[in-house]
Amino acid sequence: MSDVLLDTHVWVWLSLDLRQSLSRKAGLALKKAGHRWISAVSCWELAKLVEKKRIVFSIPPLTWMRRSLHEQGIGLIDLSPEVAVESTQLHGFHNDPADQIIVATSRVSGMPLLTSDRRILEFTGVETIW
Repeated sequence: MSDVLLDTHVWVWLSLDLRQSLSRKAGLALKKAGHRWISAVSCWELAKLVEKKRIVFSIPPLTWMRRSLHEQGIGLIDLSPEVAVESTQLHGFHNDPADQIIVATSRVSGMPLLTSDRRILEFTGVETIW
């Protein structure tokens, strides 16, 4: 299978070994993926969740992120000018900047996005797996 882009929550679930939170289809896509990727904005989004105490780690967030990326074999896609512009051209999509950049990253990279986010799944302008 082709490479896949993970939404932030999928990255966290995978890293915390919460595979039961994944759909069967998402789990299969992860197993078959050539490479797994996240958008750099997922690091920001996760740091904001820690800041707001919506998620708590026993180690510093930066240490957790670096360890997770390494242990899970996940690559990081930088915010490129193409993704920045694409994120502003998602007609009919909601206003969450992190979701906009993640969806734009999926579109620009040509990778399907693994997500359970209903607002993303309902948007017809991106290929999703769930």
